[in-house]
Amino acid sequence: MSKAALITGGGARLGKAMALALAEMGYDIAIHYNHSRDESEKTAGEIKALGRSCEIFQANLVKMKEVRTLVPRVFKAFPGCSVLVNSASVFENIDFGEVTEETFDRDMTINFKAPFFLSQDFGALASAELIVNMLDSRITKHDTSHFVYNISKKALRDFTLMAARALGPKVRVNGICPGPVLPPPGKGEDYLIRISQDTPIGKPGSPDYITTALKYIIENTYITGECLFVDGGQHLI
Repeated sequence: MSKAALITGGGARLGKAMALALAEMGYDIAIHYNHSRDESEKTAGEIKALGRSCEIFQANLVKMKEVRTLVPRVFKAFPGCSVLVNSASVFENIDFGEVTEETFDRDMTINFKAPFFLSQDFGALASAELIVNMLDSRITKHDTSHFVYNISKKALRDFTLMAARALGPKVRVNGICPGPVLPPPGKGEDYLIRISQDTPIGKPGSPDYITTALKYIIENTYITGECLFVDGGQHLI
């Protein structure tokens, strides 16, 4: 039975980089997407060109019915699925006073509630070995921009630590905290360079640093409950 990995938001950006990296490591890939079907199909083609199997799975992570059917659908196609990467997220810059119930629920559901229940469903699989939650270097700070996004990632960090205890020894649970490795949608490389100048490293990173961290977590099977900062030291400032 071939080993496989499910990556939410795996068709674009960091999700795509991690999907390709896992394929290069010999994993068959299940790509989750919501709206980015074209990008996901293109990524799937690149994965197949590497000699691995790949299928794409649509699900709106705001809708819990679709969340709860995602892992069973993937497991049916890939019964050897042993890795879950919770990468899909929404990044909205809404100040505290402007947060509505709708925006609160959307951010918290996509960034925290969906990974929680996907992890619960995945952890129950006989094949499950590793969950990696994509966090953010912001989790060490109390920045009030992107207010609910920051809260959701802080919650996901604590969930990562607690789930490592709850699911061990069978399943390891870790997090990766990216810093300035990709500009947000709508921003360019100049934005990335500017926000990187004040970090201890003093320059932006790239998705390669994230995939290197993912490979390290996969290969070092004595690591669980770890949140690995890959941010040029951004969390220190």
